[in-house]
Amino acid sequence: MLYLVGLGLGDAKDITVKGLEAVRRCRRVYLEAYTSVLTVGKEALEEFYGKELILADREMVEQEADSLLKEADVCDVAFLVVGDPFGATTHSDLVLRAVKLGIPYKVIHNASIMNAVGCCGLQLYNFGETVSIVFWTDTWKPESFFDKIEKNRQNGMHTLCLLDIKVKEQSLENLMKGRKIYEPPRYMSVNQAAEQLLAIIQNRRLQGEEPEITENTICVGLSHVGAPDEKIASGTLQQMSTVELGAPLHSLIVTGTMHPLELEMLKLFSVDSSSFENNACQRTT
Repeated sequence: MLYLVGLGLGDAKDITVKGLEAVRRCRRVYLEAYTSVLTVGKEALEEFYGKELILADREMVEQEADSLLKEADVCDVAFLVVGDPFGATTHSDLVLRAVKLGIPYKVIHNASIMNAVGCCGLQLYNFGETVSIVFWTDTWKPESFFDKIEKNRQNGMHTLCLLDIKVKEQSLENLMKGRKIYEPPRYMSVNQAAEQLLAIIQNRRLQGEEPEITENTICVGLSHVGAPDEKIASGTLQQMSTVELGAPLHSLIVTGTMHPLELEMLKLFSVDSSSFENNACQRTT
């Protein structure tokens, strides 16, 4: 049996009772280590679960999935995922491969950023398409995520922006030369995401457009959602470029049309209540 087990968002104790029981009866336990990270290290998980964990990076999961699944054909194997197992498409691929090989699987769900963002007071059913904001480079500055945020906002919907994670990435030079030398991990902050969005707004104006999203659009920055040191800050997009939210992981929400109750909740986390009052009331039902 292959078990896909969600670990939740905080620390070792966020695993469900059902998930922990599955982990403890598995012969091999893999920890997916590239789509998200917990606030505690591998050692803390091993101590609490009473099991040795095998780190599974992107390369292993995407290129060596069959060897992982062959083990599940003869014994119980657990694949641990921060948040919920289906928070990333890679894990759907793992299930499809298991089915093709005739290996039974069981999914044990948990909280993920997709539903935990409700902690800021915005209603989950008022969210549109979730987008990923990627790190720009000197030669690659995509804007497609901005178009999706604009479309959501035109429809009155909020947008959850998942911010880029670079783990075990190679430089172009090392990739071309086949050298397995990896860059230090990088995690996009709310500040960096806001700066990229502000740059796109300026670009669009230079092209004669007036974007749906402006410097004064109300946004929410979040860090360490689900952990004891969780931080939430609401304010304008401009304010998000300087707000201090501490260590990663961060998420950003660009609001759409807000219900008065949502607005009242966001005020609890406002960076500057005066600017919030001036701008937020413009997009309420």
